[in-house]
Amino acid sequence: MDVGDYFKTDLLEGKVALVTGGGSGIGFEMARGLGTVGAKTVIASRDVERLERATEALSEQGIDAEYRRLDVRDFEAVQRTVRELVEDYGGIDILVNNAGGTFPKKAEELSPNGWRTIVDLNLSGTFYCCREVGRAMIERGRGGKIINIVIGTVATASAGIAHTGASRAGVAHLTRSLALEWARFGIQVNAIGPQYMTPGARDMYGAAVDEFIVNATPARRWARPDELAALAVVLASPMSDYVTGVSIPVDGGNWLGPGIDFRGSAVLPE
Repeated sequence: MDVGDYFKTDLLEGKVALVTGGGSGIGFEMARGLGTVGAKTVIASRDVERLERATEALSEQGIDAEYRRLDVRDFEAVQRTVRELVEDYGGIDILVNNAGGTFPKKAEELSPNGWRTIVDLNLSGTFYCCREVGRAMIERGRGGKIINIVIGTVATASAGIAHTGASRAGVAHLTRSLALEWARFGIQVNAIGPQYMTPGARDMYGAAVDEFIVNATPARRWARPDELAALAVVLASPMSDYVTGVSIPVDGGNWLGPGIDFRGSAVLPE
């Protein structure tokens, strides 16, 4: 399925969306979803070649798209990019903070530099973009939508990615804090938690984890790209005007954990 199969194609007509990390993976799919239903879509990341390919692919699907080179860890670059978009289009209506990264590493082997790299990218970069776009939304006075990326509900933990989990947990708390502060301005701040079920996760961790991940997920399958994009469209649209400060897992029930299956137990009545 495609996002256009779920929603009217003019749902976000006239809106401007900035999607960081929009050149590939989840970011690209969310940008495609927002653009499919009418939003002017600006994708941003550090990799210009990837951005060029992604913009071309979006344009071929009839989406009004462009790109900006941006390192979200560079606060001045974030300020400059947001200022330019406001000058060019009058404002930013939707921000998707997808830029981020991870790498597997045992906590006892994780270097300070490795820790800083992930925390700066996932947490500080998200804050910088929220701060600048949020300020612009407040000054404009028309509200707005901010969507952050976390991991599941960040209520559970995973071994080997302490740096990622800690930074994403920070993003979840940031989401709640900003939602509380900015609700009176008509700005909704929410988060999506795709857990490990993202299109790029299989490539990152290799085929060896494919069976393990699928078996550990109640839905017994990986997420489809359109399922991640569809929730982004909902949270970016007027359908979510009374929803703010929540982190919604899109992970096939992965965040629930394995649980205990009593269905075959003689203790339970038929």
